[in-house]
Amino acid sequence: MSDDGVTGDAPDDETVVQTAADAAEDVIFSRYDRSAVSDLDITVTFEDEMLEVDIYLDAEEGRTDAEQVTEDAALAARSAVDDLLL
Repeated sequence: MSDDGVTGDAPDDETVVQTAADAAEDVIFSRYDRSAVSDLDITVTFEDEMLEVDIYLDAEEGRTDAEQVTEDAALAARSAVDDLLL
């Protein structure tokens, strides 16, 4: 196995999970300053080729809709994994 978590052509589950979590976090912190986020929990599971992304975000109210941001972050996570697996 190489250092990047890829064995042969398919990435391992840990790489898939980390890719999804990183993508979700990138979206959230592109919309909120870190100081505006009181609590963030990104839970990603990848079992039997099924990806599940759950995001809890507690952030200051303002111009940005937290629910929309979490939906966008989950979509970005899925898209990043799609790109990784294709």
